[in-house]
Amino acid sequence: MTRREGPSGRVLVDRSEGFGERLLGALLDRAHEMPPQLIAPLVAEEVSRIGGRDVSILLQDYEQLTLAPLPGQGLLTGKPERIDGSPAGKAFLRATVVEEPLTDSVRMFLPLLDGSDEVGVLALTLDTVDDDDRRLLRRLAGLVADMLVTKNSYTDQFFRARRREQMSMAAEIQWSLLPPLTMITPQVTTAGILEPAYDVAGDSFDYALNDDVLHVAVIDAMGHGLNAAVLATVAIGAYRHARRADVGLAELYGFMDTAIDTQFGPDHFVTAQMMRLDVRSGHLQWVNAGHPAPLLIRDHRVVRALEGPGTLPVGFGGDQPQISEQALQHGDRILLFTDGLIEEHETGGEQFGEKRLIDFINNAGHSDEGAQEMVRGLSHALVRARGGTTSDDATLFLIEWRGGTADHLTALDA
Repeated sequence: MTRREGPSGRVLVDRSEGFGERLLGALLDRAHEMPPQLIAPLVAEEVSRIGGRDVSILLQDYEQLTLAPLPGQGLLTGKPERIDGSPAGKAFLRATVVEEPLTDSVRMFLPLLDGSDEVGVLALTLDTVDDDDRRLLRRLAGLVADMLVTKNSYTDQFFRARRREQMSMAAEIQWSLLPPLTMITPQVTTAGILEPAYDVAGDSFDYALNDDVLHVAVIDAMGHGLNAAVLATVAIGAYRHARRADVGLAELYGFMDTAIDTQFGPDHFVTAQMMRLDVRSGHLQWVNAGHPAPLLIRDHRVVRALEGPGTLPVGFGGDQPQISEQALQHGDRILLFTDGLIEEHETGGEQFGEKRLIDFINNAGHSDEGAQEMVRGLSHALVRARGGTTSDDATLFLIEWRGGTADHLTALDA
């Protein structure tokens, strides 16, 4: 933006449209009424205006193993790319731009970030790349991500691209309940994963960042299949209803407990872990209603399990919830998990157990490994250790606290 002084002494601002604004503005203007199936061709067309070609939009599959190409006119399609060991996977996991030099060009992989939720990767080829290209393409990728998330609300096209195998009805319900799998802010990061992705039933999680308080719930509804999914749906609905009324943990537990007991009776219950984290101070509170104790991870090693007085699972009716507290240090991570993770075993074998889980965490930690990368890698490593199968739902949810404020993000350059 250029400023100059006018004849009367007033400061005049140059509002003429530059190349970058024209490109992004044209994409935004045309996308408003564009049907979902035409978004991909529109993106390919706009990329061609800066000399880009061989455009691919790669979406994460539900197992978080591959990045699947979105079909569409003008897009380069082919086999899904493995997340592990590929430039596209690196861009996705690290939320960073990756450039792959070719013989006479550069292949670029840009993370598609909707806020802090990673939708997938935009891949394209340019003859040469300079800083102006990088800046424009980062903003283009952000706009494309926003468009995909918006259009996803009223199409099955993106869902079909992400699905690599048949999904059970119970899993369909659970995936429709979930918030974004990752959230990244300067103060706190969250990341979650569900196994088995295409047949999960009773496990679920939810979170919300309201001002300076992060609210988290991880649940495991009793039973299997559709019955468990219905029970989980009511539990998450009750949790959100109470959370949005801005009540404390004790009242929140009581509301969920009453809702499950009233709707299903005493023969149905949900184990749950509910937390509140002050993202400024690091003060953590939680109620453990029948779950394994969460693990406190510091400097990439498990310090201890966050044991505390237990509370009856949600739905038994009338228990007084016991609230535990912990002061976190900057960089601490909290790992929540359901019992299916540690109770899983191969036929005739021993349960996986909490000790082996802790050993995996301690052996897998890396200083540059982000929360999403850790959760995904840990979950897949545990599945491999269990022989590649999961007979019960198994959920991991990680919180990383860094503290401070996000006020600097509101400052604009003059």
